[in-house]
Amino acid sequence: MSGSQWFQAVRVLRKTIGLGALLALAAFILGPLLSLLMWAVAGTWLFPALIPEFSLKWWFYVLGQEDVVKSIRMSVESAPVATALSALICIPAAYAFARLEFPGRRVVLLSFLSANAFPKIGLYVSIATLFYRLNLMDTFAGVVMIQLINTLLFMIWIPTGTFRGINRNLEEAARDAGAGPLRTFFQITLPIALPGLIVAALFAFIAAFDEAQGSLIVGTPNHITMPVLMYGLVLGYPQPVGAVFSVLLALPSLVLLLLMQRYLRAGYLAAGYNL
Repeated sequence: MSGSQWFQAVRVLRKTIGLGALLALAAFILGPLLSLLMWAVAGTWLFPALIPEFSLKWWFYVLGQEDVVKSIRMSVESAPVATALSALICIPAAYAFARLEFPGRRVVLLSFLSANAFPKIGLYVSIATLFYRLNLMDTFAGVVMIQLINTLLFMIWIPTGTFRGINRNLEEAARDAGAGPLRTFFQITLPIALPGLIVAALFAFIAAFDEAQGSLIVGTPNHITMPVLMYGLVLGYPQPVGAVFSVLLALPSLVLLLLMQRYLRAGYLAAGYNL
């Protein structure tokens, strides 16, 4: 075999190995998702059949359960409220972090990150003790407040980086033209920062919607969200029930990701870490 033929064979082998590795990774990631979707529309799926018998009976079964409908309502109501409260609290704070230099600024910013760097179960137990004294256990307000904790990182870091990326000369020009601070913020700064704020709100909503441990501790037994109910469905019901509920649980986040995909650009995501 000549040198050129050997080199060509090596190139083909490398491409084959790379393609095989890519296909293996895709199967590893997408295989469970495909299996989940197939179980969600399976009436029966017995070995050795490769494709299940199509049926929507488990969807009617799941949506006919009162506790399932109640948990869906609870999640759909609590997560947007937690996201809105997070935006109301954190966006002014993020603007202050971006525009003001004060002692301890980086320490405070890092504190939001450090709170997510270890398991939160101990924190949730401590918060539950406080909520018990404030009569917030098993209440809608208690669930919203515990979900709020998971939104703070996104609603502080990403908007802070977004505001820092806005040229201050634009704000100064507006003020030189006679605009006050509030008018400058709402007519100049906020429209420019809006894509980054939308990205932050999207991630905050997903974090609030998927929160389970804190909601389990604070909301049991009457304020159960979808992630909390998921534990019982997986353990105590047939596999298609868990698959159907998993699809329902992922559906709001998937819809929002599709609607907001034009904002999910690397610049907005990386901005929050350029501090």
